[in-house]
Amino acid sequence: MRGNGGQIPLLDIAGAADRLRRGGVVIYPTETFFGVGCRITDAAAVTRVYQAKRRNVHLPLPVICGDRRQLDRVAAVDAALEPLLERFWPGSLTVLLPARACVPETVTAGTGTVAARLSPHAVARTLALAVGEPLVSSSANISGRPAVTEPAALDPELLDGVDGVLAAGAAPAGGLPSTLVRMTAGGRLRVLRVGAVAPACLEAAGFPCVSTDD
Repeated sequence: MRGNGGQIPLLDIAGAADRLRRGGVVIYPTETFFGVGCRITDAAAVTRVYQAKRRNVHLPLPVICGDRRQLDRVAAVDAALEPLLERFWPGSLTVLLPARACVPETVTAGTGTVAARLSPHAVARTLALAVGEPLVSSSANISGRPAVTEPAALDPELLDGVDGVLAAGAAPAGGLPSTLVRMTAGGRLRVLRVGAVAPACLEAAGFPCVSTDD
């Protein structure tokens, strides 16, 4: 696999984790598309993710956690959200939460919040656990170009800005992105982006929803 700058290493989980711990940026599979990311606390590497994707730095970056303990390290979780997380995680549900001080502003884009999920893709979770902290997880494409489900479809221009590709486990399935929600002061879920988990599914599970327009 090559970017315009030469050979891009194909990594296993141990190799990808080592690159990430040393400040690297790696492409890896998620449940929907390949993602590109780094350690959540590595501000310099986060900047590289923005640069590799040519992403607007005013747009925050979502993160994937390896388990609930990793989430608690980077976000404050209201007790009222616990039943939701127990019901829908691992899954394609991203929850907007207050970020802890260890999360760089480059991740939150100055919002003070972090959009986190526990991915149903085993490789994404295992990689975060191997690294020891949540991972930034933006789609592995140049902003404005299509997201991809196969390593061969990765953009050479994006590959020039990363340190390796992990293509282990199940291939990303494509489809809708994760659904993004946050809890309102009234205890309802405000649906900020409709995705793989339909609001009707949240409602049926006992979590009343309001749309962004309500």
